[in-house]
Formats: sequence, C-alpha cells, structure tokens
Amino acid sequence: MLPVGPASPPAAEITPGDRDWREDAACRGIESSVFFSPDGERGQARARREERARRICEDCPVLGRCRDHALAAGEPYGIWGGMTETDRRRHAHRLRRGEHRPLTPRHARPASAGTGDATSW
Repeated sequence: MLPVGPASPPAAEITPGDRDWREDAACRGIESSVFFSPDGERGQARARREERARRICEDCPVLGRCRDHALAAGEPYGIWGGMTETDRRRHAHRLRRGEHRPLTPRHARPASAGTGDATSW
C-alpha cells in the first residue's frame, strides 16, 4: 500500500557503529500517552500531563537532540525536547519573522546542574 499524505522527511542515516540518540532518552519505556495528548484533552488535565512530560525531559541527556529533531522534522504533535506543539509553532513563527533568540525551556536547569545538551537551549 502506498503512503497517503505528505511525505515524511528522510530518516537520519545510522551506520553500523552509530547509536541512535533515542536509545539514551529519559522517556524510553514510558507510556507515549504522557507525551501525546488524547483526543479532546483540555485544561488542567492537559497542563498536568504536559508538566509531567517536561519534568521527564528536563534531565534527559539527549534533550537537545530530541528538540532539534522535532524542529527539523516539523513534528506536529507531542512533547519533544521539552517543547509542546505550541512552543514549536511559536519558535518557528519567531524564526520566520527573523528573530533568532536562543530557546529557553520552562524548566531550565542551572548550568552547574549537569552537562550535555540539556543546558544548551
């Protein structure tokens, strides 16, 4: 069967010696319903679920790679790299207007709290 709808962006090429960044993700093994809203979810229920997802993301060793993937691929749904759909749309809108402000997560860790790409945005 042929795919219907827009073509997906090409997957990143992984060579035999490479590790996929998703193998190191803090969300690995957690129910996807934490990161993707069920139909009709609104208000406090959505806010609580998003807050839980962001807490998982904030200490993730691959937060930056996850966020970069979502922005580059145009992920339309879910929490990726600590960003909601709305966060990603706003960021894209700012870029289109020529604003190049650094990304700041809602739950930024202090620079001394760890290393890696989680503190780079």
